[in-house]
Amino acid sequence: MGIGWIIFIICTIGFHIGLYGMFQKAGIAPWKALVPYYNTWEMVEKMQLKKYWFFLQFIPIAGQFITIWLYIRFVEYFGRFSVLHHAAAVFFPFLYFPYLGYSKNERFAGKKVVDNYKKSSSREWIDAAVFAIVAATIIRTFVFEAYTIPTGSMEKTLLVNDFLFVSKTSYGPRLPNTPLSFPFVHHTLPITKTKSYLEWIKLPYNRIFESPVKRNDVVVFNYPVGDTVIAEFQSEINYYDYLRMYLANTRGGTREMLLAERDDILIRPVDKRENFIKRCVGIPGDTLKIVEGILYVNGKPGEVPPKSEVPYLVTTNGKGTFPEDFLKDELNVTEDENDQRDFVQVAGKPNTFKINMTEEQARQVMQFPFVIPGSVVKELNTAGFGNTFPHDTAHFKWSEDNFGPLWVPAKGSTVTLTPENIAIYQRIIEVYEGNKFDIQKGQYIINGQPATTYTFKMNYFWLMGDNRHNSQDSRFWGFVPEDHVVGKASLIFFSWQHGPRWNRLFKSIK
Repeated sequence: MGIGWIIFIICTIGFHIGLYGMFQKAGIAPWKALVPYYNTWEMVEKMQLKKYWFFLQFIPIAGQFITIWLYIRFVEYFGRFSVLHHAAAVFFPFLYFPYLGYSKNERFAGKKVVDNYKKSSSREWIDAAVFAIVAATIIRTFVFEAYTIPTGSMEKTLLVNDFLFVSKTSYGPRLPNTPLSFPFVHHTLPITKTKSYLEWIKLPYNRIFESPVKRNDVVVFNYPVGDTVIAEFQSEINYYDYLRMYLANTRGGTREMLLAERDDILIRPVDKRENFIKRCVGIPGDTLKIVEGILYVNGKPGEVPPKSEVPYLVTTNGKGTFPEDFLKDELNVTEDENDQRDFVQVAGKPNTFKINMTEEQARQVMQFPFVIPGSVVKELNTAGFGNTFPHDTAHFKWSEDNFGPLWVPAKGSTVTLTPENIAIYQRIIEVYEGNKFDIQKGQYIINGQPATTYTFKMNYFWLMGDNRHNSQDSRFWGFVPEDHVVGKASLIFFSWQHGPRWNRLFKSIK
């Protein structure tokens, strides 16, 4: 049993022992304190509250905060109104309730004391601030969250500095793995640069009202290979890519040597890994293949998002240039240094340009009289560099535009483990699903037992950026486990590039 469960059990026992004593002081049969929900019913009756407060507890997500409010209210009937006492009731009830229940200095004061108490104006402000923080935290954790597009990997479906609402109810709200964390901060405190969360309590993966991710949804998820992070690089260079480069460039180098050399290697739980956004092109059970840049799903061409862009090579006769307003308004190319990659001259070819654009934009480019007919062609990256998943060049000669076939694991499905496919499934077995894995004399050992097959405990997804040649996605780091899924990108509520992009405001995401 993990330390988290031991702490949870101790806290639960302390909580109920304390509530038992409080009920006894309040004149309620103390055994009723031990029965979930029956205890809050008795509290509502004793405090003479409207009965609907009891039933409001059953509202999904928000109901648990109604329950907390009832306990705080019950504490007030002991004559305790200060913020300190209320904070103790919320964060340390396993210690505070036994104190109220068994201390000779504490007694049940009753309704008259509560009715006669008047809050100060400062207390009103404190209560309002606490309520706002709690309400915003509930919404951010369980309902929706704002997200800003940091890179061009989803262009032109989504642009850099698009501000989105991410719906967490679309697939069912995910309970936090690390519930003890600073509000409104993901994983790092802004000033101290220290962790924004505590790992004293770790909750197992669970999702309320779970609903499946659909093929071609735009999904926000925790970076699967972000479990180990080099603080200097964060997600710009993931730890596993860095480790592969380190081992390749260091004679006799080992993982242990790298850990000894660097003091900025961090370990993060699932819910505190970087948030990424991509399109789900493969759901559990799908078989994917990319042939010369074209994605096939289960043997059929995959859906191509209308705003998906790829690099095209365009050759002109040298007798004209593209108008600035066309580059800015139609191709979204500006003088911003980060956007210059969308339109570059090919080295050594003065009249040939590489332009990142959609199929519709490519048709517009073809209409210019100085563009040589037939010269607008997609640029493919078909060379095998060994930088794509599963990083096993002996068995997989894959590249960004020639990839697969690859089967996406489904919960409950079983695969036979072989030297040819173990590179695909080892991380799932060992990291995502928490098994002890080893290879001894050619035999696979899972949790100390020889194994020739493996049955998956979770569903997995394959996610790719719409801007296929400018996207760090599943082609490079593999599958996305279901417990990494944060929510569905649903609405662009604001967009900015040297000023508001008015035509993108309040656009739904497709």
